[in-house]
Amino acid sequence: MKKILSTLVICVAFLSTGVLQAQETERELTREEKKEMQAKLDSLLFEEAKQALNDKAFTLEADKVVFKYGQMAYVNSNTNFVSVDGEKAVVQVAFNIPVSGPNGLGGVTVDGSVSSYEVKEDKKGNLRLTMNVMGAGISARVEIGMMKGSNQASVEIFPNFNSNRLTLNGVLLPLHKSTVFKGRSF
Repeated sequence: MKKILSTLVICVAFLSTGVLQAQETERELTREEKKEMQAKLDSLLFEEAKQALNDKAFTLEADKVVFKYGQMAYVNSNTNFVSVDGEKAVVQVAFNIPVSGPNGLGGVTVDGSVSSYEVKEDKKGNLRLTMNVMGAGISARVEIGMMKGSNQASVEIFPNFNSNRLTLNGVLLPLHKSTVFKGRSF
């Protein structure tokens, strides 16, 4: 009986020592360490997005739409996007409304060809892409701005035949990482 009791006490002692050591090694990260890790992740995402811009293979998935006079609408990023694949571009907006709209999603989807594609980097490292998108349903100048150190971006769409400017805010991803759903286009 004493042998079993002493063996049990030794096992409990070893287990409690192991638990204490595990708690010490699995400590919470400090606020500064979390900020540093997030900054490194954001920097990697920025470089990935920058490469996608230069390769003409990206999608800007938008979760917020800002209209001409500043009205805002939060939208689904899977159905609101601007995508470029080589010389082809897709611009899609779809709002959460009960009417299906021309694209079947409550908005508009337009396909076009890209021209005047130019990526510029300023002294601070911020990126600015300007391009023209021309197609059967669209003729617009598109400008994308992305701040250094993050893949958060903003795209402004300036139609050539009216003044109904539209701004989409979201994240810029390489084409192969995009999870968008394209509706019917015209």
